[in-house]
Amino acid sequence: MNEHVKAELIDGILVLTLQRPEKKNALTGAMYDALSDNLERAETDSAIKVVLFQGEGDSFTAGNDLADFAAQANGRNSEDSPAFRFIGNLGKMTKPLIAAVQGNAVGVGTTMLLHCDLVYLADNARLITPFVNLALVPEAASSWLLPTRIGHVRAYQMFALGEPMDAATAVACGLANAVLPPAEVRQKAMAAAVTLTKRPAGSLSATKKLMREQEKIALKMSEESELFRQRLTSPEAAEAFAAFAERRPPDFTKLSN
Repeated sequence: MNEHVKAELIDGILVLTLQRPEKKNALTGAMYDALSDNLERAETDSAIKVVLFQGEGDSFTAGNDLADFAAQANGRNSEDSPAFRFIGNLGKMTKPLIAAVQGNAVGVGTTMLLHCDLVYLADNARLITPFVNLALVPEAASSWLLPTRIGHVRAYQMFALGEPMDAATAVACGLANAVLPPAEVRQKAMAAAVTLTKRPAGSLSATKKLMREQEKIALKMSEESELFRQRLTSPEAAEAFAAFAERRPPDFTKLSN
């Protein structure tokens, strides 16, 4: 297991806690692998009824560790990256997924919520999808799921302008169930998880299957991953990562697409 992902099985609830608060829970390859290992375990272990995601500190997650992105841009195959394994597992899950989110949920921190069945937000939560800022494209089938959920123009605003969505707006748009004070978010998510453990597991699984188009999700993920891999090695991405490392605004104006 990974020191930055804590896994606890509590009365049928697998609680996965991101524990890298000093880095805003930015996700490394090892953290993605730990999350994937636990999701795969949850799918096959009848003792696990529900999976609950949460994060330590003042952020849910800052998204993918940009050092890992830069390494992929320098030649590692992103299709085989641990991030895409995790994303693929999210798309295939048949058991209920719940998220308790505080602070920033960046990149995959937001797109993974589209695969969660219940989402509870602290009133300080902000959903941010800055893929275009990094010269990349959306992932986790979010290029289809997000516009389907909140409409094209709102989704484009999040993707292309990189504008954060606050918690109240996210609930109003149908991206989350409720907004709570930060101290109450985990309690609310756990209470919902406990309720689900008392529901018939077969019925829950069948209901989730009816509500999600898994084949279309998998197809969109594959399409996105191919474009994502191409974008990672683009001159635009090189400029975006260099600008981030040098703490300066990127300049894309002299680059061809």
